[in-house]
Amino acid sequence: MRIVKNIKQTFTLLMFVALFLGCSSKDVVNEYDRPALYWYKNIVKEVASSNLDKADNYYISLRSEHIRSPLLPTATMFLAQAHMEDQAFIMADYYLDEYLKKYATGSGVEQAKFLKIKAAFLGIKDINKDQKLMIDTLNEVNKFVKSYPSSDYLAVVQTIRVRLSMAQYMLNENIASLYGRLGKDKATAIYRAKNANSPLNIADIKAPKVGFLDSIFN
Repeated sequence: MRIVKNIKQTFTLLMFVALFLGCSSKDVVNEYDRPALYWYKNIVKEVASSNLDKADNYYISLRSEHIRSPLLPTATMFLAQAHMEDQAFIMADYYLDEYLKKYATGSGVEQAKFLKIKAAFLGIKDINKDQKLMIDTLNEVNKFVKSYPSSDYLAVVQTIRVRLSMAQYMLNENIASLYGRLGKDKATAIYRAKNANSPLNIADIKAPKVGFLDSIFN
């Protein structure tokens, strides 16, 4: 689990090192000391052109030169959603964390937490390889449901919870079956016990196809 977390953190760090280095490339003009609106307009322009690398660079300039600009919250959320649309879920999660830590208030907190759940959920592509992410996302879903029982996003979040619960059930069953074939009865019993109190039943769950988890957003 620590390895997965470290890989994610390292990848995010490398992404932003690349962004800083990219500022000196020929593709990005050496610009500085510009008004906040200038940087913001360029972020919007580059996102519209599907050039998210340049948009990220302009965001760095906006944040560096105008740390208290009222445009930063909007730019941060805008880039989070742009990266999510581009299926760059780690970058989307980065911007959402920034938004939650520095700018979110009121209903903005609820929206950002929902989008973090959505980004994490869409980032799960293989229930065997993404076990840690799946478990963490399910925990965040449960927290969200408890914190926002009347949320406008509740129906989607509940659907995500069902999908993740089904995936977790199948994963436990697959692991139990594997241990059973290896003759490891104790390990088999442990994983079967994980599903014993579940309202789900393996007979009611069809094996997921590619894209099964994220199909609710398509």
